Amino acid sequence: MPDSPSVPGPETNLKNTVLSTAAGLTQPLAPLKNICAHLNAFHTYADSPGHAVETDHYCAHLSNSVRQCLLYDSAEPNARLIGIEYMITPDLYCGLDAEERKLWHSHVFEVKSGMLAMPKPATVPEVAWEFAEKKEMEEVVGLYGKVFHLWDTRDALPLGLPRLMTSFTEASQVDESVWRERDERMGIDRERKVEGRKGIEEPSLHADADAAWKGNIAAIVEHCLMSKEKGL
Repeated sequence: MPDSPSVPGPETNLKNTVLSTAAGLTQPLAPLKNICAHLNAFHTYADSPGHAVETDHYCAHLSNSVRQCLLYDSAEPNARLIGIEYMITPDLYCGLDAEERKLWHSHVFEVKSGMLAMPKPATVPEVAWEFAEKKEMEEVVGLYGKVFHLWDTRDALPLGLPRLMTSFTEASQVDESVWRERDERMGIDRERKVEGRKGIEEPSLHADADAAWKGNIAAIVEHCLMSKEKGL
């Protein structure tokens, strides 16, 4: 992915490296060990959609209906934690109030277009991984996601307030050169993914989802914040 600003401060010293290693060997770190999937896709800012932010998702199941994902700017050991995403099933989504539903996005385009990918470990055969990835896509295609980024990857530090993000819902919204660079770097054959996912059934989407592409999302966010403050 394109170079990001360097994080300020000296590199991690031996003391911190030893402490981190010791903690990893002795502390349970149970929530992190519940992570069961690594996904890669692009997000964009809900209040000004367009700029594509490549995001590596590390996701865990809280139940059969709810997932939570830690979001990083890469899959490298020193990747920056830039956000969080929650994913829920359609039945839970439909139970939310109308204004809340507008903060959530769909995953249909990400899945069907090949944008959403499970990076393949080098040691796993391609055919076996394609089967596993397709099974994961069959699950994700119907989920609704709510995502906040805490760190704009163009900044050296996490500045300002968290930003509500959304997904892309059609190819014309995405900078093709950014998408193509990701595919080439990760060895992704987009056409092969599209062909392999043709059999994945497209769910009917709720009209309130993907509101960022339909109107003034900033007003929606403000309304939800005010309602929260008033205890509504």
